[in-house]
Amino acid sequence: MPINDPTTAGDAPLNLSPSGFPALKNDLYLRTARGEATERAPVWCMRQAGRYLPEFRAIRVEHDFFRVCRTPALATEVTVQPLRRYAGLLDAAIIFSDILVVPQAMGLQVEMVPGKGPHLPEPLRAPADLARLADRRPGFSVDVELDYVYKALTNTRHALQGQVPLLGFAGAPWTLMAYMVEGGGSKTFALAKAWLFEHPAAAHELLGRIADVAAEFLVGQVRAGAQALQLFESWAGELGPRDFAEFSLPYLARIASHVKRQCPDVPLTVFAKGAHYALEQLAAQTVFDVISLDWTVDPEQARARVDRAAAAAGRRPVVLQGNLDPTLLFGSPEVIRQRTTEMCQAFGSAHIANLGHGMMPSHDPERLRVFLETVHAASRRTV
Repeated sequence: MPINDPTTAGDAPLNLSPSGFPALKNDLYLRTARGEATERAPVWCMRQAGRYLPEFRAIRVEHDFFRVCRTPALATEVTVQPLRRYAGLLDAAIIFSDILVVPQAMGLQVEMVPGKGPHLPEPLRAPADLARLADRRPGFSVDVELDYVYKALTNTRHALQGQVPLLGFAGAPWTLMAYMVEGGGSKTFALAKAWLFEHPAAAHELLGRIADVAAEFLVGQVRAGAQALQLFESWAGELGPRDFAEFSLPYLARIASHVKRQCPDVPLTVFAKGAHYALEQLAAQTVFDVISLDWTVDPEQARARVDRAAAAAGRRPVVLQGNLDPTLLFGSPEVIRQRTTEMCQAFGSAHIANLGHGMMPSHDPERLRVFLETVHAASRRTV
């Protein structure tokens, strides 16, 4: 499917050969993520394929959310939509999928309810419910359960025609546990956090099992064509520093170590939203190449903290990603240009430009264009 031709999205023949991929034409993201000096900051956006795009909404009229995820041709189409709209402005694509495909693979039903979000009708409410999960059953295979994601990655890698690298991703254990116990999103996460303190052994068992599935899933995504990976710990900020150190950080480190042993040359990013207190631990106690920041973190302070921690641990400097407040895209083009320029200047080099979280359904696509164009202009430097 030509990246510039959306007319055949639903019935285009799939290319599922995990070899013979087109040569990469724009490796700016990969070079930056590996710590190389680059001519400007690469830029992409979390949820860059999503409901803010009218072309995405047109597909969702006919197909429910998880049908799009599970149909490789549709997942490819929505992944390349922002590349088509913002031709020459995005430096990476991220496969259209969802972090909750891992709980689905482990045997839980997940629904995407319009206007509400994810809903798990039969959540885990007691340690005995761990017996309902499928990952310890004979014959369980991550690769079989999530083969549709692999097919989407392979097909998309071919469809991109080497324009930009393709990112894969997974949800991190604490975040997925929270959904699996709460049955959906939550304002307090009381049920999930109660597990941590009432049933710590069971909580660690569940976190470890999720970590093992997620790690294997990420490695499988690389085999399928992903050229970089991101791990989303979206609810990290719901944990205080002590609990993050016990219930999140060890599992982030475990996943990163496993992936890096299997795929040492594939850049790996962690996004622990809200865990500003843990930048030093993420830099010194894990092997992530990139740390993504939300908008509540000052870039200059983050740079100093991360650089000190990495140096003390004997690691090369860690690249930072982020972190424009997504709500700034509701501002005028002048405000977006000013704040984006300030962001680029604050990060300096070793920076992947992004938002501090994902695109919102009510964003104007043209405001994103202003952000992307400004990153190109404001981050340009002499190498």
